[in-house]
Amino acid sequence: MSGRKTIDRWLSRMGVCSRELARTLIAARRVRVDGRVVDDAEQWIDEDARVEVDGEVVQRAPRVVLMLHKPVGCVTTRKDPDGRPTVYEHLSAAPAWVSAVGRLDLDTSGLLLFTNDNDLADLLTDPLSHVAKRYRVEARPRLTEEQLRQLAAGPRLSDGPTRPCLVNKLGDAGPVTRLELSITEGRNRQVRRMIAAVGAKVQKLKRVQLGPLELGALERGAWRALVDEEVRALEDAALAARRAGGRAGGR
Repeated sequence: MSGRKTIDRWLSRMGVCSRELARTLIAARRVRVDGRVVDDAEQWIDEDARVEVDGEVVQRAPRVVLMLHKPVGCVTTRKDPDGRPTVYEHLSAAPAWVSAVGRLDLDTSGLLLFTNDNDLADLLTDPLSHVAKRYRVEARPRLTEEQLRQLAAGPRLSDGPTRPCLVNKLGDAGPVTRLELSITEGRNRQVRRMIAAVGAKVQKLKRVQLGPLELGALERGAWRALVDEEVRALEDAALAARRAGGRAGGR
C-alpha cells in the first residue's frame, strides 16, 4: 500500500473490513484519523496516518488466504437481494474478514479463493497476469473433433475472440462429452459462452485449478487456509504469466 487513499479504501486495504462496512462505520462516526472524527468516506488520508476504529488503533491484519470448494447453488456476493445462499455462509468460521478473488456463478462449483490482501487479489485478477484456470466440463451434445479444435483455437464471443486455450477430452458418456479446459482470461461466464459458441451447452462446470493451486480432495462447502508456500507459488505464477504476456504483446 503506497501513497494516499480514501479512508474507506484504506480500511479495506488494511484488511479491517469491506469498503461497504467501512462506509457504515465512518457514517456512524466511529472512525478517527489523527485524533479527529471522520464522517466522509471519500476523505483522502496518507498511508501512515493514525486511524482508530472504536478507539482501537488500526494495525494491518495478518494476511489470510483461503480456498473454498464452492458448491453449486450459492452466489459469490455477501448479500443477495433474491435471498439465495452466498459463499460467505460457508466462511462463518474464517479467521479474518476476507473477500472473494474473482467469482464463480450460481451453477458453477469448485475452487474459489478469498483473502484480506487486496494487493494479492488485484494481482491474481489483473487481466495482464494471465493466471491459468482449469475447469472440468460436461457439455451436451457430444463435441466433435472439429468443435474441440475450435475451442482450443479460441472462439469468438460477443466481446471479441478468446485467447487460445488447452483442451483435454476426457471421454464421452451417452450424449455428453467430458473435458478439461484451461483458460487464461476471466470474462463473465466465459467457459459457458465458449462452449455455446461452438454449438453445445454446459451441463456441469467445476473449477479445479488456479495457477499452481489445485482443489484436490477438499469437500464441497469446506475451506482451508493456504500455507505460505502456496501463496508464494500463486504470486510467482501470476508475475511470471504477466511477464510472458508482456513479451507476447498481451496475447
